[in-house]
Amino acid sequence: MKILCDKTSLMEAVGNVQRAVSVKSTIPALEGILLRADEGTQGGALLLTGYDLEIGITTAVPATVTAPGDIVLPARLFGDIVRRLPADEVTLETGSNHEVKIASGDARFAILGLPADEYPVLPAVGDGVRVTVPQQVLKGMIRQTLFAVAKTDARPVHTGTLFELSADTLRLVSVDGTRLAIRTETIQNGEETSFVVPGKTLAEVLKLLRDTEDELTISAGKRHLILTIDGYSVISRLLDGEFLPYRKAIPATAGTVLRLNTREWTEAVERTALVIHDRLKSPLVCRFEDGFVHMTCTTTLGSVSDRVPAAIEGDGGEMGFNCQYLLDALKNAECDEVRVELSGATAPMKILPPEGEGFLFLVLPVRLKR
Repeated sequence: MKILCDKTSLMEAVGNVQRAVSVKSTIPALEGILLRADEGTQGGALLLTGYDLEIGITTAVPATVTAPGDIVLPARLFGDIVRRLPADEVTLETGSNHEVKIASGDARFAILGLPADEYPVLPAVGDGVRVTVPQQVLKGMIRQTLFAVAKTDARPVHTGTLFELSADTLRLVSVDGTRLAIRTETIQNGEETSFVVPGKTLAEVLKLLRDTEDELTISAGKRHLILTIDGYSVISRLLDGEFLPYRKAIPATAGTVLRLNTREWTEAVERTALVIHDRLKSPLVCRFEDGFVHMTCTTTLGSVSDRVPAAIEGDGGEMGFNCQYLLDALKNAECDEVRVELSGATAPMKILPPEGEGFLFLVLPVRLKR
């Protein structure tokens, strides 16, 4: 293999692909990036692949290919070298015993790689569902639901986000046992299906998405998913298992409805959190009355009280919450005002946009000691 390519393009590609590389694996090739030079029809390209058996990222960099070939290079070392190369162009050339020579300006490196046939084959998605979504739409949907994905694998299916596709709707649902996040968008589809994507995959996809109307493609099979984004392909396994029947967890009616300024409430909760320590999980007590949300919290560090104005319709009442869970929901609301619906002291709090249900967050209350 011998190629010449642009350093900036190579550096960007290596940085993105490297995120799917296994940090430590019993298969040494998985700790590297697979490089494959292809002459092609447009002057050639260098294909890069990172894969850890759960998620894979592939892309191609335009290159002048003098001799096609392939090699696996250690990801961390190769990435560090590329970032520090002095010139705008990079030459890669394989020699005997899987040695690769890297040249740029006056810098010369020679590092050892592994044969490409030791690299596992990435899974393919056969017949399945294919849908296109604007990047900024999916970016917002993932951002507003990822925070509620379960961090532990007591129920592995909940470490991912449920994708529900209907004829004209895409809905993302995340749940971790104490909170739930739903984000819904209208799209042109025609397919009806559902699948669960690992939270780890969505965190990496989020880094590739841009705030543009450019579309990405989602192709979902029975066991794997491929997202095609701006020249990158992200391949991921899907999670098996029965996802929570989340609709049953959403209160159907509300005895109290509030409207609050999102920023004001967020800042007040953050102030209250100052007396809460990781080891001191005292609840944030919220009392809804007299046109305010009154908040108090007492721990061994001290006590605090605060309040924010609210338009209140209904019975009011008092509830306790995990401060961080409430903050996560408010910070991901991404609107100036939120609508809050309460159905009793032990029922989940619903946080919604001022109108409609474009997003819906549930936060379970904490039982207060009397």
